[in-house]
Amino acid sequence: MGQVDGYALSLTNVSKSYGHVRALQNLSFSVAEGRFFVLFGPSSVGKTTTLRTIAGLVPPDRGRVEIFGKDWTHEPIAGRGVSMVFQSFALYPHLTVYENFAYPLVEAKLGREEIDRRVKETAAMLRLDTKLDRKPGTLSGGEQQRVALGRSLIRRPRVLLLDEPLTNLDAKLRHDMRAELKRLHRQFGLTIVYATPDELEALSMGEEIAVLRDGAVVQIGTPDELYETPRDVYVAGKIGSPHMNMIKGKLAPDGTTIESAIGTLRRKFNAAEAGEAAVIGIRPSDIRLAASGESGVAASIAMLEPLGDVTVVSVEAGGETLRMVLPESAASGLQPGQPASVVLDPGKFHVFRASSGQAIT
Repeated sequence: MGQVDGYALSLTNVSKSYGHVRALQNLSFSVAEGRFFVLFGPSSVGKTTTLRTIAGLVPPDRGRVEIFGKDWTHEPIAGRGVSMVFQSFALYPHLTVYENFAYPLVEAKLGREEIDRRVKETAAMLRLDTKLDRKPGTLSGGEQQRVALGRSLIRRPRVLLLDEPLTNLDAKLRHDMRAELKRLHRQFGLTIVYATPDELEALSMGEEIAVLRDGAVVQIGTPDELYETPRDVYVAGKIGSPHMNMIKGKLAPDGTTIESAIGTLRRKFNAAEAGEAAVIGIRPSDIRLAASGESGVAASIAMLEPLGDVTVVSVEAGGETLRMVLPESAASGLQPGQPASVVLDPGKFHVFRASSGQAIT
């Protein structure tokens, strides 16, 4: 398969097994040059193996890895222009932060002044300028993570691979580092491939996201595309917070309604699918309380989760639990056990086959 211009990276049908465990299965995706590309999914879906394959640390059993148009599948690690930051920081404990930063540049035989300039620039960027004479063992987890990141960035790689780099940080630092990474991405025009199990991280940072399951790509798209048009139940359930409501139902013979536990739902579909068992997905933001005199689905308030300016309200209806997001003012008078009437926006239904989980468009 020929390389398309403008791709920093292309993986084609890459498979890798460890004994009986299949880590990657016909994994294919391409990353445009300069893109912030996220590999998203829970642990053990193959994110780390994918990064290690790109870096040359893991040779694939089958498939092809191209970097800037050249086949690197079975080539050595050196020369790829790829740098990887591991979840475990892999710092040199006997060297100071300054020496950890300088090490790759000394290896690359850069001049002392250039090394000093780059070390100080990198340290300032990562707020480590006061820690340059410290050893890694005396730093916090967050500081060690930033040293690991700096040691990769200082080499000015063409592709930066980040394996869950913020996992060990507290919430505030994680938020700051997300912003920092996006700024570095813009500043250097780097191509970044970023692995994370964290949905907020994926959606807030990724220009393009590959959702992984069992070592393969389920769907690739922008955050908006994955949110608006999930290809299957798996993606629909992984993207969007609070998670999408899923209601069991059956496509009625008339091609315009769906029978469900909470009543008859209006939604056009292909008549060929009539009678099929389905799952109807609706986002919590697409459900609201009925206005007075408006007909809705009879429900009772089950739980309230105040989140500042909005409240997540769970209601029970027909044996199903539905979550909706209401402005704090609209939820302020509600009490658990109170009857309610809710309206679901039929224009926002996502309908999936119960058998395969695939979307019915």
